Amino acid sequence: MEMTLLLNSTYEPLRVVHWQKAIALLWQGKVEVLEVYDREIHGISLSIKLPAVMRLLKLVRLKDSYRAVKFSRINIFTRDGYTCQYCNRKFRTEELTFDHVIPIAKGGKKTWENITTACWRCNNRKSGRTPDEAGMKLKKKPVKPRWSPVITITIGIRNTPESWRDYLYWNMELDADPAET
Repeated sequence: MEMTLLLNSTYEPLRVVHWQKAIALLWQGKVEVLEVYDREIHGISLSIKLPAVMRLLKLVRLKDSYRAVKFSRINIFTRDGYTCQYCNRKFRTEELTFDHVIPIAKGGKKTWENITTACWRCNNRKSGRTPDEAGMKLKKKPVKPRWSPVITITIGIRNTPESWRDYLYWNMELDADPAET
């Protein structure tokens, strides 16, 4: 069944909700419908188009913890630009791993400041040593990212409903249309 993209009153994506939750928000007068699917929901005495994108009428203030960058493998790779921080080469996700700059066995922690992106070859070469002990140099010191995404919606671009695209990518630069080049 279709899902509905819920936007804050500022048009920033908040979350994806089930169509039933979307209908409940609509009946409560908390949202306005911006886009609809071709499909209709039928009741005894009425039918309405299924909402694809809805906007809250009142601003929802998000807690800082909600805005914080999640500590995850993909966000580590993103912070480091999918580049091994030892050999400075760019790799595909499946060719990367993360490395503890100070190994856990030597008191290193699992934190933004101690985890960096490494290719498999460099990670094996460094092994359970510090970069100095292994004779390796870090491209840049790992730090907690400063960027704070308002939302992370994990959906593939191919699976994204067409009606959502203008709202999900409002802060991204658009590529030139291949037909125009």
